[in-house]
Amino acid sequence: MQDAQFVGSSYFLFVQDLFTDEDRDSVKGNPPQAGAPLATRMRPRSLEEFVGQEHILAPGKLLRRAIEADRLPSVILSGPPGTGKTTLAHIIADITHAKFVRLSGVESNVAEMRRVIAGATNRTRTSGQKTILFIDEIHHFNKAQQDILLPDVESGNLRLIGATTYNPFFYVNSPLVSRSQVFQLEPLRVEELEELIDRALAYKERGLGNYKVKIDKNARRHLAKLSDGDARKCLNALEIGVMTTPPDSKGVIHFTIAVAEESIQQKAIVYDRAGDAHYDTISAFIKSMRASDEKGAMYWLAKMLHAGEDFRFIARRIVIFASEDVGLADPEALPLAIATQQAVEFVGLPEARIPLAHAVAYMCRAKKSREAYDALNEATEKIEAEQTKRVPENLKNKHFPVNPEN
Repeated sequence: MQDAQFVGSSYFLFVQDLFTDEDRDSVKGNPPQAGAPLATRMRPRSLEEFVGQEHILAPGKLLRRAIEADRLPSVILSGPPGTGKTTLAHIIADITHAKFVRLSGVESNVAEMRRVIAGATNRTRTSGQKTILFIDEIHHFNKAQQDILLPDVESGNLRLIGATTYNPFFYVNSPLVSRSQVFQLEPLRVEELEELIDRALAYKERGLGNYKVKIDKNARRHLAKLSDGDARKCLNALEIGVMTTPPDSKGVIHFTIAVAEESIQQKAIVYDRAGDAHYDTISAFIKSMRASDEKGAMYWLAKMLHAGEDFRFIARRIVIFASEDVGLADPEALPLAIATQQAVEFVGLPEARIPLAHAVAYMCRAKKSREAYDALNEATEKIEAEQTKRVPENLKNKHFPVNPEN
């Protein structure tokens, strides 16, 4: 619903409520719709219910103090799926006295953003009420859409809460990042996910407490471990397991390890070939080889291959490593890396994984020396920092053409 008001000679449109019915119920503390997934129904309604993210939400931490005091600045919440970004926004909506408006980076357009900004301006002038704008998946906004927000965020007309699964320093405009506090949310620990499972099984109003469920410890652990720190994935797997397992003669649903394995299916690797997981994993891979941690390097290699990483990219990194990190300590490393690069091109997947593993094992076991690489860096720094030296006379080319007449 949209209301129109006149302020002086200016005409403003403001959005009364951009939430869906389900969003509105969650934000106002009412039970979500009965058909909502378990993860939505069990969404924490207060900071006391919130699980995880102690590094930013423990008592006394900056973000918690700002939320409790209703003095939240513009913030960008970054983290993997299912770590609580949207939940925090809902909690803030319940606490704040400001007008809370939600947009989606996937669905919203420039016209809708301008209506929200106009409404915020009107609201500030007529009642003095501030506006908090929550933008889910803000990385989907293009540069022009993000730039529209800049003047109002800077002036304080809007307080922005942006949520993204990507690194905001790469996917959100720098001017917008510089005007916001960036908070990184981490994947939930296994113990925290187990706590959420127990809570969901106990709560009758929003959870599965109306069912008689006996969950084995190893089954609960399995769900928590294979959810990769994603609370949404964990709770939804729990729900499908409970709802599809027939009760025994006493009406008890026995949630065994077999049920857990069926519910979670194959472990979904959190990996985006264009995002943070790509860079974090290749970094772990290289650092493991550098530390001669063969088991660790093989694990990261297996993760990349399982997630569909380009095997040519992996081979290229091994070639670089052979020269940069092994270097003069083992001159045979570079020829082996080049041979690996040629081999994987020749055989392709799935067999390419074998020469890759061969090369990784060799790099881990080889002695390491960065002398050549460090010497080049030192020379480069001198070139950049000092006046370029002339070539000494004794190093110049002294060969001159012979005059055929002499």
